[in-house]
Amino acid sequence: MESNMTSDILKIQGFDISPKFMYPLFFLLLFVYFTLLCSNIGVLVLIITEKSLHQPMYILFCNLSINDLIGNTVLLPQLMAHIISTERLITYNQCVIQAFHSHTFGSASHMILIIMAIDRYVAICHPLRYNSIMTTKAVVVLSATAWAVSLILVSVLIGLTVRLSRCRSVIQNAYCDNASLFKLSCNDVSINNIYGLFFTVLLFSCSMGGIAVTYFRIAVICWIKKNKELNNRALQTCASHLVLYLIMLWSGFLTIILHRFPNYPDLRKIAYILFHVVPANLNPIIYGMQSRSLRDKIFQILQRKVSPT
Repeated sequence: MESNMTSDILKIQGFDISPKFMYPLFFLLLFVYFTLLCSNIGVLVLIITEKSLHQPMYILFCNLSINDLIGNTVLLPQLMAHIISTERLITYNQCVIQAFHSHTFGSASHMILIIMAIDRYVAICHPLRYNSIMTTKAVVVLSATAWAVSLILVSVLIGLTVRLSRCRSVIQNAYCDNASLFKLSCNDVSINNIYGLFFTVLLFSCSMGGIAVTYFRIAVICWIKKNKELNNRALQTCASHLVLYLIMLWSGFLTIILHRFPNYPDLRKIAYILFHVVPANLNPIIYGMQSRSLRDKIFQILQRKVSPT
């Protein structure tokens, strides 16, 4: 019979990795983490320091970069430490913090991408009204709302879990998330499952619905006007956004679904890591190269670095 646990030390199951692959995997993740740190911090510094980039669209870039930095900093350093460690231990409070930031990262990513889809819709379908609709104030309000909604939803999600007593001390995962936390309890977790389902359905419905509506209206406008320049601009600005969204959507779906299938633990762990890592590395590259102003500033800086003094 299992008894309530009073210890604050939890064991992370992690990946079952052969010793010969431990350090190659560690250095691969270190390279990935270093790359996303440099690219996202670089984009943030460039936007903050260049007055010409103080525009609504770049505020959205900043939101993405900040979210990517927080989400991956909470996950990757500890994951790398556990890969080369013989004892994968974490305190309960640290686990709760990691789960909170991880879920906030996921929900904020969806919310920010919805705002970016709206921004693209206004820019393509109402270019003459873009500056009057997507003002700096409007984008700041939308961004603040996205973060506030994400924090409230995730606070309730995690709050329902920390109220539970624990009778287990092993996290059946390579990281801490809400499902792994409430599986430590022997209490009735029906409320957690119901709210978790509500949270997931609400987030994905808003996300998929918002993206679908904006992209459908963009497609209709392009089809009606039959303007080659408009079509090229729509394809250029929307294709990368859609690819990143689909990667994030399906890796998130896999993570949620595979929690219901314990026979595929490693696949679930990999999907969750991809959900964090892939968009975080691609966001600054794709959106940075897609934006002419940002791209020009990057090239100017590179030219100043390589040109002789």
